[in-house]
Amino acid sequence: MVLSSTYHFPVLLSKVLDGLEVKDGGKYIDATLGGGGYAKEIINRGGRVLGIDRDEEALLQSESLGLGEKLVIVKGNFAEIGKIAKEHGFVEVEGIVFDLGMSTNQLQKSGRGFSYLVDEPLDMRMDQKEEMTAADIVNSYSEEKLYEIFTKFSEELHSRAIAAAIVRARSLDGQIGTTGELVKAIDGILQKIYKDQQSMDYKRKLLPTLSRIFQALRIEVNDELTSLKSAIGQSVRLLRDGGRLLIVSYHSLEDRMVKLSFRNYEKEGLIKILNKQPQVADYREIKANPKSRSAKLRMAQRQILS
Repeated sequence: MVLSSTYHFPVLLSKVLDGLEVKDGGKYIDATLGGGGYAKEIINRGGRVLGIDRDEEALLQSESLGLGEKLVIVKGNFAEIGKIAKEHGFVEVEGIVFDLGMSTNQLQKSGRGFSYLVDEPLDMRMDQKEEMTAADIVNSYSEEKLYEIFTKFSEELHSRAIAAAIVRARSLDGQIGTTGELVKAIDGILQKIYKDQQSMDYKRKLLPTLSRIFQALRIEVNDELTSLKSAIGQSVRLLRDGGRLLIVSYHSLEDRMVKLSFRNYEKEGLIKILNKQPQVADYREIKANPKSRSAKLRMAQRQILS
């Protein structure tokens, strides 16, 4: 496998590092290691890092950085962050960071169908050892269940019509096995819905809808929101007094869950929210990395118990 530099573009890097306030010799957890962008900079500032990721390709990329014993790399789901951290001696840590986004490599070169822009097998599994794929969902879920996940995980206005179109397409044409076949089914129904739209206006409707439907399928395949909720609770309890938890999210469902979870733990007296409004990328970063446009960083600090 050719290792790609497309992993090495950590979003909101300076804000994350400022928020972590990295201490020399401190223990940190990168719960979504990816290509190791955050971990590398934390180590450069004197920290030690436990890096967790479900994606085998991402782990190989991180290993290629040659960060030595200061980076402990573990294949796993951050839903088990508490167990993984204890097994590797990373308890009472100084800081934990999550970046919930997809790397450019995953979107464009993974061959797993994360993006509607590339015609690939409809897979979407972060961990290839998991059984359920996006194709399984598209071809076996009832119209009602498809409607439910599109509504819940994408808040798509035309969820009902799209669910019906998918069921119709698989009935007429057989199994939907690729991203291109799924796009065709969605495009077909949206052309009928927006039949009076000009070409450019229609494209502005189509692309965001495709993005939302693909997002919903990816969330369902990887059980992302359930895992995130569990991971936040475990992370709060892994922090030492004064330790910090930072989460970068990219869509409203994730950000809402992070915000509400932080509020609940603050009410319990476990954390203090450090920024009531999320930090976002500035113009310079957005220009260099358009992916950062939708990134939102929320930070919390473990309460120092008296």
